[in-house]
Amino acid sequence: MSDPRQARVRDEGGVDQGRRRFLGAAAVATMVLAPGVSLVTYAKAEDEAAAGAKAGASANKRWGLLIDTTKCKPSCNACVTACSAVNGWKDEGRPTDPQWIRKVEVTDPKTGLSHSVPVMCQHCAEPPCVEVCPTGASFQRADGIVLVDRHICIGCRYCMMACPYKARSFVHETLTDQKPDVPRGKGTVEGCTLCVPRVDAGEQPACVEACAREGAGAMMFGDLNDKTSAISRALASYPSVQLRADLTLDPGVHYRGL
Repeated sequence: MSDPRQARVRDEGGVDQGRRRFLGAAAVATMVLAPGVSLVTYAKAEDEAAAGAKAGASANKRWGLLIDTTKCKPSCNACVTACSAVNGWKDEGRPTDPQWIRKVEVTDPKTGLSHSVPVMCQHCAEPPCVEVCPTGASFQRADGIVLVDRHICIGCRYCMMACPYKARSFVHETLTDQKPDVPRGKGTVEGCTLCVPRVDAGEQPACVEACAREGAGAMMFGDLNDKTSAISRALASYPSVQLRADLTLDPGVHYRGL
């Protein structure tokens, strides 16, 4: 029996076979989707998506995070600041500003105990954002990282509605001073990429690096499939939870202390 999860994961070229046939058929012309929103041929979009998805992605790995909320201080925003700086987004307090990662205060109603919790895309094994996307713009790499291909995204925002973690943002305004390895675009949806260019280069996500350098070392990144990795050993050593585990999405982000 075929694995239903693998049916949704992009193949070695970056796009699953069913969508590859769809994109090939639609690649004959530029498509105008709405006033001011135009996509170049789907063939070009497919090629660019494939190039990004192939780099460093292996089904033998599943990248994830472990966040120790007992160490995370409410006054510390090192992870948010680093993510903003590296990826080029800015939260200036407006309702429409992007938030690839945000700090949330969680309080136990029984004990009154509060925790400061960084929340970002949870990079689910069963991502609902991928399920509802009509164009394949929301996709999951073979190594579990969930991304958005801005060349295919039509800005319908179905993925934003499907995400139970409110982890995606819509780009309302024209962008300037973009980072060359973090493409963004007006009229598209975006969110945490686990700093995929850094991961593919063998580095840590910016939030994890900043937490170790400026914070309390509350964040750990690694391969969840490797039982000998530091993150796997930590998960096996003490209890942790996944946000909304009842939804059976199997998030790649785990939290200690909640």
